[in-house]
Amino acid sequence: MKIFYQLRKISFSVFILCNSIFIFSQDNEKILPAWTEGEMEIHHINTGRGEAVFCIFPDGTTMLIDAGDLGPEINPGTTHGLPNESRQAGEWIARYISRILPDRKMKSIDYMFLTHFHGDHMGGAYSVSPKTAKGGDYILSGITEVGEYLSFKKMVDRDWPTYQYPEPQQNSGFENYLNFVKWNIENTGMEMERFIPGSNQQFTLVNKPEEYSGLFKVQNVISNGEVWTGEGTGTKSLFPDNESVNENMCCAGIKITLGDFDYFNGGDIYGRIPFNTAEWRDIETPVGKVLGPIEVCEVNHHAFIDAMSESFIAEVRPQVFVLQVWHKHHINLTTLPSMYSKALYKEDRDIIPTNIPDITAAYLGETHLNKLTGDGGHVVIKIQPGGNQYHIYLLSADDESMTVKNIFGPYNCR
Repeated sequence: MKIFYQLRKISFSVFILCNSIFIFSQDNEKILPAWTEGEMEIHHINTGRGEAVFCIFPDGTTMLIDAGDLGPEINPGTTHGLPNESRQAGEWIARYISRILPDRKMKSIDYMFLTHFHGDHMGGAYSVSPKTAKGGDYILSGITEVGEYLSFKKMVDRDWPTYQYPEPQQNSGFENYLNFVKWNIENTGMEMERFIPGSNQQFTLVNKPEEYSGLFKVQNVISNGEVWTGEGTGTKSLFPDNESVNENMCCAGIKITLGDFDYFNGGDIYGRIPFNTAEWRDIETPVGKVLGPIEVCEVNHHAFIDAMSESFIAEVRPQVFVLQVWHKHHINLTTLPSMYSKALYKEDRDIIPTNIPDITAAYLGETHLNKLTGDGGHVVIKIQPGGNQYHIYLLSADDESMTVKNIFGPYNCR
């Protein structure tokens, strides 16, 4: 098995070299233009098996937000792996990132940020998954598989190093992740940090920070119920003492800013709570109030029926919603009408999903289906230098060609 995966890694390197030659020999109108210094790119990578968002900041600093893998089991509600199921999601993510790294020789990512400890955001521990060939006591799935091919310089999650909140993490997927973290700290020099709500100094530019001072910032907004107040590094607690909370409520979320452009990713926070439920369980409303209007929102909890509340949408008023879909219920008639409702805010907006499962399309019908923009793929936000304008590129996820299916915009930042 170890020899096999060493051969896989050699073939991975050959793939990167050949694919780089392929990409840059194609018609630029059909292939995603390469990142150039001063631009910012945010790639929503569509594997069909979970979340993955890769960012290239204006000086070439890189960040991966989540890297999920639901495992090998496919049921009627979930989507199939993309481009195909010959590889696991983590390897597909690593291959995608390797094609677009500003410095392909480095084979490393500056920041790995995990929003919370669920398999569709971090991977799991599946019987079919291979063990690492590096010598650690962990198997490859999601984050750990991306880390097999691309090293992480710094990793941040919501509860390092104790992992006791809101209760001890006790499952095979988390134990596998923890073994990966410990091995990399000891053997590769990876730094590990706990996410700090309210901070804007945890994810900073590493190459040319002085050139983008006052223009670029990553603001930590929410984690473990501690939400930024909007002033300095101040936070306030949303959770009363001695109340039970769940993993999604504890998600860490950030706002990425370049000039007038703002992007929010809050993992699986939610705000649609049952009638007669305590209001503090609505995480979205206080987050929306501190965010205010933003250009792009990676939708909360995949726009499941408990998320994307009307109060949140009315506060943030996105020009673009990006929806990472791996289940038929992620585009539904509870949340979709709220996202396109002109009663909540009048401005035009696009709702761009990574997948539109056939069963979901049939359920939505033409009236609601027509409210979606595009027919699925990798969703790439390309922000121009200075952060005044951006485009959305929709790439084919059926192969690794980086072929542009659609270009939306330009959008003028507010």
